[in-house]
Amino acid sequence: MSDGDEHDESDGHDGHHESDGHDGHHESDGDEHDDHAGDPHREEFHEDPVSHTRATADMTVGQLVEGYGDAGIGAASVNEAGDVLAEMFANEDCTVFLSLAGAMVPAGMRRIVSDLIRDGYVDAVVTTGANLTHDAIEAIGGKHHHGRTHDPEKSLREHDEGLRDEGVDRIYNVYLPQEHFAEFEGHLREEVFPELVGDDPVSIADLTRELGRANAAVNERDDVAEDPGVAAAASDCDVPIYCPAVQDSVLGLQAWMYAQTADFTLDALADMTELTDLAFDADDAGCLLVGGGVPKNFTLQTMLVTPRAYDYAVQITMDPEATGGLSGATLEEARSWGKLEKDARNASVYGDATVMLPMLIAAARERVE
Repeated sequence: MSDGDEHDESDGHDGHHESDGHDGHHESDGDEHDDHAGDPHREEFHEDPVSHTRATADMTVGQLVEGYGDAGIGAASVNEAGDVLAEMFANEDCTVFLSLAGAMVPAGMRRIVSDLIRDGYVDAVVTTGANLTHDAIEAIGGKHHHGRTHDPEKSLREHDEGLRDEGVDRIYNVYLPQEHFAEFEGHLREEVFPELVGDDPVSIADLTRELGRANAAVNERDDVAEDPGVAAAASDCDVPIYCPAVQDSVLGLQAWMYAQTADFTLDALADMTELTDLAFDADDAGCLLVGGGVPKNFTLQTMLVTPRAYDYAVQITMDPEATGGLSGATLEEARSWGKLEKDARNASVYGDATVMLPMLIAAARERVE
């Protein structure tokens, strides 16, 4: 009797339920939940429920991007980037730097950029020699063509070997006949480089400015159906184009070859003064970073030698942060370097820039205009 009583009192089911059972567990959890619900200091939770984006036949791009703000994950980031970009464009005191990497011109994005320049949304461009090369090819009458990544009846290697034999260069699913590079070389040697020959070295910005002038002149002279392009728009609107890695392109190769037989020298450091002066004189500064690489870093590092930093920043990238590379580095990381102001508005969109850039630009321009 004594053993049974002791067992029932200390270890029986009734006693167990009283201390650890479901009733007791729910009672404490319920109290804790109720406490949180009424806690005004719940810092990591915001009373902002996720709603649901709509997509209807009569919506504009701006309305779609605005609707993304109701959703989460990538959609919310696109909405935030659209907000930051619109505010940056609407700020008349903001000097806007556009960084353009990747194959944006061959992919069909050049008109978006040239329109931004001509419509006064961009004050400086930092891009690659490759984009300038392909921009000039289209300005003087060449075209990029829809292609395919592979021939299903051949191996990938056989497909590209066939393109090599046919004199066609491939940029993912875009084709470019190689004869356009010969035409580009002639354009540089006849229309561009001779105007820059002299005793004094010229800056890369001087080269891109002259390239834009020549592109526009030939485009008009030959009645080319395609828009004269990015460099032409920048030259017409007195918007500088900086190309810090111009050597890494056909444009750079041709400049080097021309310099072997002519009094023609590029000064890679000359652009730094002009670029930093632009940053120094800015009341506010903002940057749109399309892709990564040298253009992104060159654009951001400009603020390291000024007393200020970017007030706005939007980046479009497909590169992950965890690799430690600059192309995937977050804008929050840039803030730690002093490239962004502590209170800067910034947003990052992870995705294909050929998809994201037109959407963001259309949404921002719709809001501003």
